[in-house]
Amino acid sequence: MTPNPIVMKQAEARIGSAGSRFCIPTPALLVDLDPFERNVARMAQRAAAASVALRPHAKTHKSAAIGRKQIDAGAVGLCCVKLGEAEALAHAGLGGLLITSPVGGAAGAARAAELARLDPDLLMVVDHEDQVRDLAAAAKAAGVYVSLLIDIDVGHGRTGVFTPAAAVALAEQISGQPALRLAGVQGYGGHWQHIVGAADRRNAVESGMARLTAGVNALRANGYRVPLVTGGGTGTFSADAELHVLNEVQPGSYIFMDNQYRDALGNDADGGFEQSLFVQAQVISINAKEWVTIDAGLKAFATDGPVPRPVGARFGGSQYSYFGDEHGKLMRPSNGPPIALGERVELIPPHCDPTIDRYDVLHFVRGDVLVEMAPIEAAHRSQ
Repeated sequence: MTPNPIVMKQAEARIGSAGSRFCIPTPALLVDLDPFERNVARMAQRAAAASVALRPHAKTHKSAAIGRKQIDAGAVGLCCVKLGEAEALAHAGLGGLLITSPVGGAAGAARAAELARLDPDLLMVVDHEDQVRDLAAAAKAAGVYVSLLIDIDVGHGRTGVFTPAAAVALAEQISGQPALRLAGVQGYGGHWQHIVGAADRRNAVESGMARLTAGVNALRANGYRVPLVTGGGTGTFSADAELHVLNEVQPGSYIFMDNQYRDALGNDADGGFEQSLFVQAQVISINAKEWVTIDAGLKAFATDGPVPRPVGARFGGSQYSYFGDEHGKLMRPSNGPPIALGERVELIPPHCDPTIDRYDVLHFVRGDVLVEMAPIEAAHRSQ
Protein backbone atom coordinates (compact mmCIF):
# COMPACT_ATOMS: atom_id res chain seq x y z
CA MET A 1 0.00 0.00 0.00
CA THR A 2 1.14 3.54 -0.74
CA PRO A 3 1.15 5.98 2.19
CA ASN A 4 -1.40 8.79 1.94
CA PRO A 5 0.54 11.71 0.42
CA ILE A 6 -1.54 14.34 2.25
CA VAL A 7 -0.91 12.69 5.61
CA MET A 8 2.78 12.25 4.79
CA LYS A 9 3.14 15.89 3.85
CA GLN A 10 1.47 17.06 7.07
CA ALA A 11 3.78 14.94 9.21
CA GLU A 12 6.96 15.69 7.26
CA ALA A 13 6.37 19.41 7.68
CA ARG A 14 6.70 18.96 11.45
CA ILE A 15 9.97 16.96 11.49
CA GLY A 16 12.52 18.46 13.85
CA SER A 17 10.24 20.99 15.51
CA ALA A 18 9.52 21.08 19.25
CA GLY A 19 6.27 19.30 20.13
CA SER A 20 6.03 17.65 16.73
CA ARG A 21 5.51 14.24 18.33
CA PHE A 22 2.01 15.40 19.19
CA CYS A 23 1.15 16.90 15.79
CA ILE A 24 1.19 13.71 13.71
CA PRO A 25 -2.03 12.71 11.88
CA THR A 26 -3.58 9.85 13.85
CA PRO A 27 -3.83 6.99 14.41
CA ALA A 28 -0.06 6.78 13.97
CA LEU A 29 2.62 4.23 14.76
CA LEU A 30 5.44 5.67 16.87
CA VAL A 31 8.88 4.31 17.72
CA ASP A 32 10.47 6.06 20.70
CA LEU A 33 14.14 6.07 19.72
CA ASP A 34 15.72 6.24 23.17
CA PRO A 35 14.29 2.95 24.49
CA PHE A 36 14.43 1.41 21.01
CA GLU A 37 18.16 2.04 20.72
CA ARG A 38 18.77 0.67 24.19
CA ASN A 39 16.84 -2.48 23.27
CA VAL A 40 18.87 -2.98 20.08
CA ALA A 41 22.15 -2.54 21.95
CA ARG A 42 21.09 -4.80 24.83
CA MET A 43 20.20 -7.76 22.63
CA ALA A 44 23.38 -7.35 20.60
CA GLN A 45 25.40 -7.37 23.83
CA ARG A 46 23.56 -10.42 25.17
CA ALA A 47 24.17 -12.36 21.96
CA ALA A 48 27.85 -11.43 21.91
CA ALA A 49 28.26 -12.44 25.56
CA ALA A 50 26.61 -15.80 24.83
CA SER A 51 28.75 -16.32 21.69
CA VAL A 52 25.72 -16.78 19.46
CA ALA A 53 25.04 -15.00 16.19
CA LEU A 54 22.06 -12.66 16.08
CA ARG A 55 19.69 -12.73 13.10
CA PRO A 56 16.66 -10.70 14.27
CA HIS A 57 13.23 -11.48 12.92
CA ALA A 58 12.00 -8.74 10.58
CA LYS A 59 8.41 -10.00 10.84
CA THR A 60 8.29 -7.73 13.87
CA HIS A 61 9.15 -4.46 12.10
CA LYS A 62 9.04 -5.18 8.33
CA SER A 63 11.21 -2.09 7.85
CA ALA A 64 14.48 -1.63 5.98
CA ALA A 65 15.37 1.33 8.19
CA ILE A 66 15.13 -0.77 11.35
CA GLY A 67 16.83 -3.74 9.70
CA ARG A 68 19.82 -1.55 8.88
CA LYS A 69 20.00 -0.36 12.48
CA GLN A 70 20.08 -3.96 13.68
CA ILE A 71 22.78 -4.98 11.19
CA ASP A 72 24.82 -1.91 12.06
CA ALA A 73 24.64 -3.07 15.70
CA GLY A 74 26.11 -6.47 14.81
CA ALA A 75 23.31 -8.66 13.43
CA VAL A 76 24.46 -11.11 10.74
CA GLY A 77 21.27 -10.68 8.74
CA LEU A 78 17.51 -10.79 9.18
CA CYS A 79 14.73 -13.36 9.29
CA CYS A 80 11.48 -13.13 7.34
CA VAL A 81 8.47 -15.41 7.40
CA LYS A 82 7.21 -14.90 3.86
CA LEU A 83 8.80 -14.50 0.44
CA GLY A 84 7.03 -11.18 0.04
CA GLU A 85 8.65 -9.78 3.17
CA ALA A 86 12.08 -10.92 2.03
CA GLU A 87 11.58 -9.59 -1.49
CA ALA A 88 10.66 -6.15 -0.16
CA LEU A 89 13.70 -5.98 2.12
CA ALA A 90 16.07 -7.36 -0.51
CA HIS A 91 14.91 -4.74 -3.01
CA ALA A 92 15.63 -2.16 -0.29
CA GLY A 93 19.25 -3.38 -0.25
CA LEU A 94 19.29 -5.77 2.72
CA GLY A 95 20.90 -9.21 2.59
CA GLY A 96 21.62 -12.23 4.72
CA LEU A 97 17.92 -13.07 4.76
CA LEU A 98 16.53 -16.29 6.22
CA ILE A 99 12.97 -17.25 5.30
CA THR A 100 11.86 -19.18 8.36
CA SER A 101 8.74 -20.81 6.90
CA PRO A 102 8.74 -23.47 4.17
CA VAL A 103 7.62 -22.39 0.71
CA GLY A 104 5.18 -24.62 -1.15
CA GLY A 105 4.86 -25.14 -4.88
CA ALA A 106 6.90 -24.53 -8.00
CA ALA A 107 5.84 -20.88 -8.28
CA GLY A 108 7.12 -20.10 -4.80
CA ALA A 109 10.35 -21.95 -5.52
CA ALA A 110 10.84 -19.86 -8.67
CA ARG A 111 10.44 -16.68 -6.62
CA ALA A 112 12.96 -17.99 -4.10
CA ALA A 113 15.48 -18.63 -6.86
CA GLU A 114 15.04 -15.09 -8.18
CA LEU A 115 15.45 -13.78 -4.64
CA ALA A 116 18.76 -15.65 -4.43
CA ARG A 117 19.99 -13.46 -7.29
CA LEU A 118 19.43 -10.39 -5.12
CA ASP A 119 20.71 -12.01 -1.95
CA PRO A 120 23.32 -14.72 -2.59
CA ASP A 121 23.39 -15.39 1.16
CA LEU A 122 19.68 -16.25 1.20
CA LEU A 123 18.67 -19.18 3.41
CA MET A 124 15.47 -21.19 2.94
CA VAL A 125 13.95 -23.86 5.19
CA VAL A 126 12.46 -27.15 4.03
CA ASP A 127 10.54 -29.92 5.78
CA HIS A 128 9.40 -32.07 2.84
CA GLU A 129 11.01 -33.73 -0.16
CA ASP A 130 8.67 -31.93 -2.60
CA GLN A 131 10.06 -28.58 -1.44
CA VAL A 132 13.59 -29.81 -2.10
CA ARG A 133 12.61 -31.00 -5.56
CA ASP A 134 10.93 -27.72 -6.49
CA LEU A 135 13.77 -25.56 -5.16
CA ALA A 136 16.36 -27.68 -6.95
CA ALA A 137 14.55 -27.31 -10.27
CA ALA A 138 14.04 -23.57 -9.81
CA ALA A 139 17.64 -22.94 -8.76
CA LYS A 140 18.96 -24.92 -11.71
CA ALA A 141 16.70 -23.03 -14.14
CA ALA A 142 17.77 -19.67 -12.70
CA GLY A 143 21.46 -20.57 -12.60
CA VAL A 144 21.80 -19.88 -8.87
CA TYR A 145 22.65 -21.79 -5.72
CA VAL A 146 20.22 -21.92 -2.81
CA SER A 147 21.26 -22.74 0.76
CA LEU A 148 18.79 -24.78 2.79
CA LEU A 149 18.09 -25.43 6.44
CA ILE A 150 16.17 -28.50 7.50
CA ASP A 151 13.29 -27.37 9.67
CA ILE A 152 12.97 -29.65 12.72
CA ASP A 153 9.77 -29.66 14.75
CA VAL A 154 10.58 -28.95 18.40
CA GLY A 155 7.10 -29.60 19.70
CA HIS A 156 5.00 -26.88 18.13
CA GLY A 157 3.66 -29.03 15.31
CA ARG A 158 3.36 -26.11 12.89
CA THR A 159 6.24 -26.91 10.56
CA GLY A 160 9.29 -29.15 10.57
CA VAL A 161 10.19 -32.83 10.29
CA PHE A 162 9.11 -34.92 13.26
CA THR A 163 11.94 -37.46 13.44
CA PRO A 164 15.74 -37.55 13.09
CA ALA A 165 15.30 -40.15 10.34
CA ALA A 166 13.20 -37.69 8.33
CA ALA A 167 15.90 -35.03 8.72
CA VAL A 168 18.52 -37.45 7.41
CA ALA A 169 16.32 -38.40 4.45
CA LEU A 170 15.97 -34.72 3.50
CA ALA A 171 19.71 -34.18 3.83
CA GLU A 172 20.31 -37.09 1.49
CA GLN A 173 17.96 -35.58 -1.08
CA ILE A 174 19.58 -32.14 -0.78
CA SER A 175 23.06 -33.61 -1.22
CA GLY A 176 22.02 -35.07 -4.56
CA GLN A 177 21.09 -31.66 -6.01
CA PRO A 178 24.04 -29.66 -7.37
CA ALA A 179 22.19 -26.32 -7.11
CA LEU A 180 21.37 -26.81 -3.42
CA ARG A 181 23.54 -26.69 -0.30
CA LEU A 182 22.75 -27.94 3.18
CA ALA A 183 23.58 -25.08 5.54
CA GLY A 184 22.18 -26.43 8.82
CA VAL A 185 18.93 -26.76 10.74
CA GLN A 186 16.25 -24.62 12.28
CA GLY A 187 14.24 -25.36 15.42
CA TYR A 188 11.86 -22.61 16.50
CA GLY A 189 9.44 -22.86 19.41
CA GLY A 190 6.99 -20.05 18.89
CA HIS A 191 4.65 -21.59 21.47
CA TRP A 192 7.23 -21.03 24.21
CA GLN A 193 7.70 -17.31 23.83
CA HIS A 194 4.77 -16.18 26.00
CA ILE A 195 4.95 -18.84 28.70
CA VAL A 196 4.67 -17.05 32.04
CA GLY A 197 7.65 -17.61 34.31
CA ALA A 198 11.31 -18.11 33.41
CA ALA A 199 11.51 -21.57 34.95
CA ASP A 200 8.50 -22.90 33.03
CA ARG A 201 9.80 -21.40 29.80
CA ARG A 202 13.20 -22.98 30.34
CA ASN A 203 11.67 -26.41 30.96
CA ALA A 204 9.72 -26.18 27.72
CA VAL A 205 12.78 -25.02 25.77
CA GLU A 206 14.92 -27.82 27.24
CA SER A 207 12.46 -30.44 26.00
CA GLY A 208 12.35 -28.92 22.53
CA MET A 209 16.11 -28.51 22.29
CA ALA A 210 16.48 -32.22 23.07
CA ARG A 211 14.46 -32.94 19.93
CA LEU A 212 16.58 -30.52 17.91
CA THR A 213 19.79 -32.04 19.27
CA ALA A 214 18.62 -35.51 18.28
CA GLY A 215 18.15 -34.31 14.71
CA VAL A 216 21.53 -32.60 14.59
CA ASN A 217 23.29 -35.67 16.02
CA ALA A 218 21.63 -37.95 13.48
CA LEU A 219 22.70 -35.72 10.61
CA ARG A 220 26.28 -35.56 11.81
CA ALA A 221 26.39 -39.30 12.47
CA ASN A 222 25.46 -39.82 8.82
CA GLY A 223 28.27 -37.59 7.60
CA TYR A 224 26.41 -34.32 7.06
CA ARG A 225 27.86 -31.02 8.21
CA VAL A 226 25.51 -28.87 10.28
CA PRO A 227 27.26 -25.52 10.60
CA LEU A 228 24.17 -23.48 11.48
CA VAL A 229 21.69 -24.30 14.25
CA THR A 230 19.20 -21.45 14.43
CA GLY A 231 16.01 -20.66 16.34
CA GLY A 232 14.92 -19.00 19.55
CA GLY A 233 13.11 -15.77 20.28
CA THR A 234 12.74 -12.84 22.64
CA GLY A 235 11.08 -14.80 25.42
CA THR A 236 13.50 -17.73 25.42
CA PHE A 237 16.87 -16.04 24.97
CA SER A 238 18.13 -16.85 28.48
CA ALA A 239 17.23 -20.52 28.13
CA ASP A 240 18.62 -20.68 24.60
CA ALA A 241 21.93 -19.22 25.77
CA GLU A 242 22.18 -21.56 28.78
CA LEU A 243 21.44 -24.74 26.83
CA HIS A 244 24.13 -24.14 24.15
CA VAL A 245 22.24 -25.93 21.37
CA LEU A 246 21.68 -22.93 19.09
CA ASN A 247 24.58 -21.00 17.59
CA GLU A 248 22.24 -18.37 16.15
CA VAL A 249 19.12 -16.75 17.59
CA GLN A 250 16.09 -15.13 15.91
CA PRO A 251 14.45 -12.75 18.41
CA GLY A 252 12.14 -10.10 17.00
CA SER A 253 9.86 -8.38 19.49
CA TYR A 254 12.65 -7.25 21.84
CA ILE A 255 13.05 -4.02 19.87
CA PHE A 256 9.44 -2.91 20.55
CA MET A 257 7.76 -5.14 23.17
CA ASP A 258 3.97 -5.31 23.64
CA ASN A 259 1.34 -6.28 26.18
CA GLN A 260 1.69 -10.01 25.51
CA TYR A 261 5.41 -9.96 26.24
CA ARG A 262 5.03 -7.54 29.15
CA ASP A 263 2.54 -9.89 30.82
CA ALA A 264 4.54 -13.07 30.15
CA LEU A 265 8.07 -11.94 30.91
CA GLY A 266 7.44 -9.54 33.78
CA ASN A 267 10.68 -8.73 35.56
CA ASP A 268 12.63 -11.87 34.69
CA ALA A 269 15.87 -11.80 32.70
CA ASP A 270 14.13 -11.81 29.32
CA GLY A 271 11.73 -9.04 30.33
CA GLY A 272 14.33 -6.31 30.66
CA PHE A 273 13.52 -4.67 27.36
CA GLU A 274 11.69 -1.36 27.29
CA GLN A 275 8.46 -0.45 25.57
CA SER A 276 9.33 1.58 22.46
CA LEU A 277 6.34 1.03 20.15
CA PHE A 278 3.13 3.00 20.62
CA VAL A 279 -0.01 3.79 18.69
CA GLN A 280 -0.86 7.45 19.07
CA ALA A 281 -4.51 8.53 18.86
CA GLN A 282 -6.47 11.65 19.65
CA VAL A 283 -9.74 12.44 21.36
CA ILE A 284 -12.52 13.10 18.85
CA SER A 285 -15.63 13.17 21.07
CA ILE A 286 -16.06 14.33 24.68
CA ASN A 287 -19.85 14.35 25.11
CA ALA A 288 -20.18 11.18 27.20
CA LYS A 289 -19.88 11.66 30.96
CA GLU A 290 -17.77 8.62 31.84
CA TRP A 291 -15.60 8.21 28.74
CA VAL A 292 -14.21 9.90 25.67
CA THR A 293 -13.93 8.52 22.16
CA ILE A 294 -10.58 8.30 20.38
CA ASP A 295 -9.81 7.66 16.72
CA ALA A 296 -8.09 4.28 17.15
CA GLY A 297 -10.27 1.17 17.11
CA LEU A 298 -10.14 -2.34 15.70
CA LYS A 299 -8.28 -1.23 12.58
CA ALA A 300 -5.51 0.41 14.59
CA PHE A 301 -4.33 -2.65 16.53
CA ALA A 302 -3.88 -6.36 16.22
CA THR A 303 -6.64 -7.62 18.48
CA ASP A 304 -5.12 -10.87 19.73
CA GLY A 305 -3.98 -10.58 23.30
CA PRO A 306 -4.85 -8.03 25.99
CA VAL A 307 -6.55 -4.78 24.99
CA PRO A 308 -4.32 -1.77 24.23
CA ARG A 309 -3.11 0.03 27.34
CA PRO A 310 -2.87 3.82 27.55
CA VAL A 311 0.36 5.22 28.99
CA GLY A 312 1.53 8.60 30.25
CA ALA A 313 0.73 10.95 33.09
CA ARG A 314 -2.62 11.99 31.64
CA PHE A 315 -4.23 8.70 30.60
CA GLY A 316 -2.00 6.03 32.17
CA GLY A 317 -4.21 3.54 33.96
CA SER A 318 -7.35 4.53 32.07
CA GLN A 319 -9.28 1.58 30.68
CA TYR A 320 -9.47 1.29 26.87
CA SER A 321 -11.99 -0.82 24.97
CA TYR A 322 -12.73 -1.22 21.29
CA PHE A 323 -15.60 1.00 20.17
CA GLY A 324 -15.83 -0.15 16.54
CA ASP A 325 -13.58 -0.37 13.51
CA GLU A 326 -12.33 3.20 13.72
CA HIS A 327 -12.99 4.17 17.35
CA GLY A 328 -11.90 3.39 20.86
CA LYS A 329 -13.57 4.09 24.22
CA LEU A 330 -11.27 5.55 26.86
CA MET A 331 -12.56 5.95 30.40
CA ARG A 332 -12.00 9.44 31.79
CA PRO A 333 -9.22 9.87 34.36
CA SER A 334 -10.46 10.31 37.92
CA ASN A 335 -8.69 13.66 38.34
CA GLY A 336 -7.01 16.39 36.37
CA PRO A 337 -8.40 19.09 34.08
CA PRO A 338 -11.27 18.41 31.69
CA ILE A 339 -10.33 16.50 28.54
CA ALA A 340 -10.26 18.59 25.39
CA LEU A 341 -10.96 17.63 21.82
CA GLY A 342 -7.74 16.76 20.04
CA GLU A 343 -5.86 15.64 23.16
CA ARG A 344 -3.32 12.92 22.36
CA VAL A 345 -3.03 9.52 23.98
CA GLU A 346 -0.45 6.82 23.33
CA LEU A 347 -1.24 3.14 23.78
CA ILE A 348 0.82 -0.04 24.01
CA PRO A 349 -0.40 -2.50 21.36
CA PRO A 350 -1.47 -6.02 22.32
CA HIS A 351 0.83 -7.72 19.77
CA CYS A 352 3.50 -5.74 17.96
CA ASP A 353 4.06 -7.82 14.80
CA PRO A 354 0.54 -7.77 13.31
CA THR A 355 -0.06 -4.23 14.58
CA ILE A 356 2.90 -3.06 12.49
CA ASP A 357 1.33 -4.76 9.47
CA ARG A 358 -1.67 -2.42 9.66
CA TYR A 359 0.46 0.66 8.91
CA ASP A 360 2.57 2.01 6.08
CA VAL A 361 4.88 4.40 7.94
CA LEU A 362 6.90 4.44 11.15
CA HIS A 363 7.32 7.73 13.00
CA PHE A 364 10.61 7.87 14.92
CA VAL A 365 10.45 10.24 17.86
CA ARG A 366 12.90 11.41 20.49
CA GLY A 367 11.37 13.18 23.44
CA ASP A 368 8.60 15.38 22.04
CA VAL A 369 10.22 15.69 18.60
CA LEU A 370 9.42 13.78 15.41
CA VAL A 371 12.89 13.16 13.99
CA GLU A 372 12.31 10.82 11.05
CA MET A 373 9.69 8.89 9.10
CA ALA A 374 10.34 5.59 7.36
CA PRO A 375 8.22 3.35 5.12
CA ILE A 376 7.31 -0.14 6.29
CA GLU A 377 8.34 -1.79 3.03
CA ALA A 378 7.40 -5.35 3.95
CA ALA A 379 3.98 -4.58 5.43
CA HIS A 380 0.98 -6.30 3.79
CA ARG A 381 3.34 -8.90 2.24
CA SER A 382 1.64 -12.10 3.37
CA GLN A 383 2.22 -13.92 0.07
